[in-house]
Order: sequence, then structure tokens, then C-alpha cells
Amino acid sequence: MLDRISTLLAQSRTHVATAGAALSMLMIAAGAGWPQGAAPSASLGVQEPARQAAPARALPQQGEPTPPSTSPVREDNPGLFNEVGKFFEKSLSIFPTLKSPAETINDLNAGAKDAGDTLSRLAQPSSMVAGRMVCPVSASGAPDCKLGADRLCQAKGFKEGKSLNTDSAESCSAKVLIPGRARKPDDCRTANYVTRALCQ
Repeated sequence: MLDRISTLLAQSRTHVATAGAALSMLMIAAGAGWPQGAAPSASLGVQEPARQAAPARALPQQGEPTPPSTSPVREDNPGLFNEVGKFFEKSLSIFPTLKSPAETINDLNAGAKDAGDTLSRLAQPSSMVAGRMVCPVSASGAPDCKLGADRLCQAKGFKEGKSLNTDSAESCSAKVLIPGRARKPDDCRTANYVTRALCQ
């Protein structure tokens, strides 16, 4: 848990250091730049030629409608600081959002609980037993060796089991031993046995 928290703190320090380095480089560049409203020639001591005065507008005569006043449209010039702000907004969207400490601890607790459940399932005592228990025939006619493994384990004091080894043998009725009698298909049948099981 502490390793994960220290990893998150190290990553956040790296992001803050990167953002700080970028901001300091931009601030150095901004100090060397021209002020936003000043022209380069004014700061160098060069005088600009005098601007010609705009012609005076004639005042409207009485009875004439007043023309709508048109103010010059100001062009949006955001400047360096606005552009730096946009840069940082875009760069912050690249970084993953950090979780609060409470959310991080909740995630770690959930992971620890899952790991504990898995370990408790694995740590249940199990033992391998040997014996010979018949696999009963299921309704479909196939041998049910899971039930045979359960019975073998219950005979050894466990709750349930899983079949590891099986064996089969042919068992016949005593009729096949009568001399001169022809053997019929239903005189013998194959029986399946569980010989080794993993019990819990």
C-alpha cells in the first residue's frame, strides 16, 4: 500500500516539476519580450513620424438624422499571458487525474479484500486419499465419478472431493460360469471406480 502511495506522490512531483520548468522558461521569455502595447521603436528611443490627424467630422445640421456612431473595432490581442494560460490548460488535460487519498485507500482496501478471499480459498486444508469407490451410473448412462469421489472423501472424514484417478473393471453375473451356456450381452457390465481423490 505504501509503495503505491509513494509511486503516486513521485508521479505528481514529476508533473509539478515539469510544469514549473515550463512556466519559468516562459516567464524568462516574457521578460525579454516587448510590452504588449508598446512598439519596438518607442522603447529603443527612435521617434516615430508624427501621425496625421484624422479629418474632423462635420457636425450634422439641424433636421438631419444623426449618423450612428461607429467605434473602431478592437482586434482581440490576447497577449503572452493569455497564451501561456491556454498552454497550461491544454497540458493539464494530458495528465491523468489524481485520486483523493480516501479513494486511493478504498481501492487498496478492495484489492486487499479480494486477495484475502483468494488466499483463504487456497488455504483450505486438502488431502489426497486413495481407495476404491464405485462411480454410480447417472440418468444419462454415464458414470458419475464426482459423486464417487465425494463418497470416497466422506468415508475418510472429509466433506467433498475431486476425482484424480479412475479405474474400470468388468463385473459379470454367475451365469457366465455355467458350462455350455452361451454368453449374453447383458451378463457382464463395466463398472468404473474412483481410486484417488483430492478431498477438502
